[in-house]
Amino acid sequence: MKKIAAVLTLVVGFTCLANWSVAQNRSSAPKTAKNKPGHFGEKITDGGAISTGELVTRMAGKETMPAKVVGEVESVCQVKGCWTKVKLPDGKTMRVTFKDYGFFVPKDISGKKVVMEGVASVKTVPVEELRHYAQDAGASPAEVAKITEPERSLAFEATGVLVKQ
Repeated sequence: MKKIAAVLTLVVGFTCLANWSVAQNRSSAPKTAKNKPGHFGEKITDGGAISTGELVTRMAGKETMPAKVVGEVESVCQVKGCWTKVKLPDGKTMRVTFKDYGFFVPKDISGKKVVMEGVASVKTVPVEELRHYAQDAGASPAEVAKITEPERSLAFEATGVLVKQ
């Protein structure tokens, strides 16, 4: 009976170890292996894309609008690549997130041109979310503490991104 208990214990132990090993090998980031290099999320082309300036013009008086936009990346979340900031003509930026947290972009694409397809919206970003974004971007605790007001800004939820080479 002791031998059966020992064998059973070993089997359970090895099973747990195997499952733990598989879990450790899985990335916390969604996979993009099905996409060609430069494509993230749904595969898109640059055909029909408008500039960020044109997007701002077309958004006048609207809360949301589907769009395909081309712009330059100012910064990227340095934790996972789960958001970017794209430059706007007025010197401000538009935060780009990815639908359902379903894909991320490389963390080293600052300064690159991107084409994004999805939905633009005007939204009010709460203080806590702004602080979270600042931490993701590597801001110091003092810089994070200076964020005390919500921000109304243009945002974009992308279903697909094409990073131009």
